[in-house]
Amino acid sequence: MREKWNPARLSRPVRAGAGGPAPTGGGLLSGGERALAAAKLMLAWVALLWLLEVVDTLSGHELDGLGITPRTTSELVDIVPAAFIHFGYAHVAANSVPLLVLGFLAALGGLRRFAAICALIIVADGLGVWLTAPAPTNTAGASGLIFGLFGYLLVTGFVERRPLGIVIGVVVAAVWGTAFLAGLSPAQTGVSWQAHLIGLVAGVGAAVVFRRRTTETTRLAPGL
Repeated sequence: MREKWNPARLSRPVRAGAGGPAPTGGGLLSGGERALAAAKLMLAWVALLWLLEVVDTLSGHELDGLGITPRTTSELVDIVPAAFIHFGYAHVAANSVPLLVLGFLAALGGLRRFAAICALIIVADGLGVWLTAPAPTNTAGASGLIFGLFGYLLVTGFVERRPLGIVIGVVVAAVWGTAFLAGLSPAQTGVSWQAHLIGLVAGVGAAVVFRRRTTETTRLAPGL
């Protein structure tokens, strides 16, 4: 997520910046079918983010107002929309690949489960930003969710004691660990490290809340 500072507009909301059980029948899907469903979902999700940015540009950045201005009661309704809004094409481009890859891996465990995981991360992250972000800022972007999915994938294999999940967590950490660690630094300008940290913690929490029991893990072994 990114933040933008606008000290001249303190009297109004300001603009700012930057997989539990499988779905019903999910256990009957082959690994290839689950992978195809996960890929379609994440491609559609990323396409939606780009479409929203096009609309935002054409509207003179009217959608930027859907970001989260901290500790403003009226901004609570923007907690979910803020995760889909970006501040320019470079912002959405930076989030597209990690969201696509991490979302795909997490969604392999079942689309309903994935939806619940994302909902928990988005809401927890949005509330955390609303409570902790500095004023006057407005925060938006998918990176809070991305950090959450990263945290989820890191620990879910260990929580559920699944070797494949552990291997995936290790690979994800090896590929993106340094970049995600840098994203937690408060020294960054124009980037909401609070959103990143809260998203990461929410993702770890989601791995615990939506963990599978041993019988479910065995039955759905081909998935994540």
